[in-house]
Amino acid sequence: MAATTTLFLSLFLLILGQVQSQTRTPAQPQAPPPASDACNGIFLTYTYTDGKVVPPILRTDPVRQAYRFESSFSVLNNDLEELKSWRVFVGFQHDEYLVSASNAVLADGNSIPGSVGNGSIFAGFPNPDLRTGIETAGDLTQMSVRVELVGTQFGVGPRDVPMPTNISLVNDGWVCPEPTLRVTIENHNALGRLDNWQLSWDWMEDEFIFAMRGAYPSVVDTSACVFGKQGQFYQSLDFSTALNCDRRPTIVDLPLSMTNNSNLGMIPFCCRNGTILPPAMDPSKSKSAFQINVFKMPPNLNRSDLTPPQNWGISGRINPDYKCGPPVRVSPTQFPDPSAQLPHSAAIASWQVVCNITQPKGASPRCCVSFSAYYNESIIPCQTCACGCPANTDRTCSTTAPALFLPSQALLVPFDNRTTLARAWADLHHFPVPNPLPCSDNCGVSMNWHLFTDYRGGWSARITIFNWDEYSFADWFTAIQLDKAAPGFEAVYSFNGTSLDIDGVNNTIFMQGLPGLNYLVAETDGTDPKKDPRVPGKQQSVISFTKKLTPGINIPAGDGFPTKVYFNGEECSLPKVLPTSGSSRLGSSVFLSFVLVVMVFVYVQQ
Repeated sequence: MAATTTLFLSLFLLILGQVQSQTRTPAQPQAPPPASDACNGIFLTYTYTDGKVVPPILRTDPVRQAYRFESSFSVLNNDLEELKSWRVFVGFQHDEYLVSASNAVLADGNSIPGSVGNGSIFAGFPNPDLRTGIETAGDLTQMSVRVELVGTQFGVGPRDVPMPTNISLVNDGWVCPEPTLRVTIENHNALGRLDNWQLSWDWMEDEFIFAMRGAYPSVVDTSACVFGKQGQFYQSLDFSTALNCDRRPTIVDLPLSMTNNSNLGMIPFCCRNGTILPPAMDPSKSKSAFQINVFKMPPNLNRSDLTPPQNWGISGRINPDYKCGPPVRVSPTQFPDPSAQLPHSAAIASWQVVCNITQPKGASPRCCVSFSAYYNESIIPCQTCACGCPANTDRTCSTTAPALFLPSQALLVPFDNRTTLARAWADLHHFPVPNPLPCSDNCGVSMNWHLFTDYRGGWSARITIFNWDEYSFADWFTAIQLDKAAPGFEAVYSFNGTSLDIDGVNNTIFMQGLPGLNYLVAETDGTDPKKDPRVPGKQQSVISFTKKLTPGINIPAGDGFPTKVYFNGEECSLPKVLPTSGSSRLGSSVFLSFVLVVMVFVYVQQ
């Protein structure tokens, strides 16, 4: 199966808050809140805005080449106390020569213009104090200050986005935190998704995770640090409060209940039980984010010495398999301010990891499809071992024998309870019965595609989704690919449905549960567990089509059956044969129609 780009893992380093750009945009309803909202102290940001080469042009000596830089830093007081005579250190590192600075002077008494190449402390002027939000009713003009900087630096052009090594508040009584690493996972595939995602990577410089927000390690264990070089270097650090020292940690998402937790949550797009939906389904749920407090090890302790983790991997439950590439340095990630009162916030450095859907050699699907039609009593079941064969059959079932045709009622019971029905159906219709009987499909999710009607002006089908797993599926979706008939799609009656144009081809119908009905429950016990079979979670809907846009299609001959079916992004196994029209036209059609009428009646009554 050809690889398709689906996920982007964005890493960006936040040092002493976040960096900002000057682009202002209108409020965006789905945008995350500004990072400053999570800070109840003094929030510092630094922005590199623009730059260009300054003559003379030294083509043979790029280290001495001069560049104009335009940047700014801001100070925002979110604390309960007024910030008197604010002073901020900016760790310039490229032999900067400062030409101008608004709203500030150099605290050491030196004049501007002047050299600031080793870093300088700025003091507020003419307004040195920043009042609190309580005192000003949230007036940002009194709570914050923005210092615009213009100067010259050497050896780094605008493409490099030169940044200071550090920015910190130097007023007595204030301490700025260690750098934090934030990771964002974004889904850019129309049919891809992840449930209960698990993200892993390899640290390359003996780093370890001290604290996290928005996600958590699957294993909390710091023994490798206590007895390793980390414990020797950080002898005064209390490792009992650290989280993980594995070279390859595995990170899992937090539940929804932790979204507004002041210690572990409060990160935009965090805490969704590991669910990442396709953007066409819900753009606000197509990404996930978390923040890590990472401790570095010598000799790489400089804050500007940034080494991203390598060998990324991500997986989910009943989801496609992904293979991730190496981190690639990209422009700093930016986040719009939803109120439009503050500029975009951006990271000090960002990397992007691209993960593609892959089909590993020998891998089995995790879902399957059965076919049926109004003109045939028998169900064409899921293939034998469609989702993999049992580890040890002990010759009790055949892994190669084709699955037995079934009566319609057999779809409603687990495979282990179908034997009697399948044998009786085979005897009634004189179907061959292999010995031993075929193994089950072993799929946690199955679907039945039933041709319901076919007439001159159109046709209809019914899809039923069964969940045989012990897990429920929130925000489930399915996608049906019909190579010839999809342009005639009209409506889905019990689901939300729409046509998808994928790579310029209109052959896919995307369906998801209606609001309040988007939960596919797990398999449960029957009414009397001692004698009744377990009951799958199920949902069902009729889909109608017109033939006006698809002249010449032959529904019973195959045009009315899907060529690909997806459940939650995973491609499902399809039968190798189609129902034929040589049998009775009653049977399953009558039974399943009755089920449909009952469901429609229940929905109307509600």
